[in-house]
Amino acid sequence: MERKSEDNKNRKPKEDEAEHEHELPLMSLNHVSRLCTSVKDSVEFYTKALGFVLIERPQAFDFDGAWLFNYGIGIHLVQANDEDKLPNNHELDPMDNHISFQCEDMGAMEQKLKDLGIKYMKRTVGGEEDGVIDQLFFNDPDGFMIEICNCENVKLKPVGSINRIKLPFDRHNPPVELDANAAKAS
Repeated sequence: MERKSEDNKNRKPKEDEAEHEHELPLMSLNHVSRLCTSVKDSVEFYTKALGFVLIERPQAFDFDGAWLFNYGIGIHLVQANDEDKLPNNHELDPMDNHISFQCEDMGAMEQKLKDLGIKYMKRTVGGEEDGVIDQLFFNDPDGFMIEICNCENVKLKPVGSINRIKLPFDRHNPPVELDANAAKAS
């Protein structure tokens, strides 16, 4: 039995095995977690400004927090015990860390931010060849930056084979240009 196991270690993987050797059993992004100075204020912000819904949180968690859900993703809010861990820069810089939400109606979202009195930065990037992206950047109550965009206007253009990429197919994902290798694999 030991010899057979050793033979398996030394043999070269077949071509179809090699394609799947780096696949992981991951499905999607589940949630992002945010520290906050006030769970109550953050829940109000994420429900009113972004339409998230407060959901039950397992009782096993013995610290102050809240779970929100919508658009296929969760936001887990955790009461900060150390405010030094929160962002200290509240400047709106598109090159800084942020989470981004794809939007079907940028005008409606901009009006929502105005109605709520949320300070935001608006910009447009791209051109006819690559597609135009409209962006809105703003901070949550603790300074974490959020982007709203219409990124579905830009096609994903892989720089290599994408035959290992798992994409749910729905109207919220941008179109993908499949390369020749991926098309053959399907």
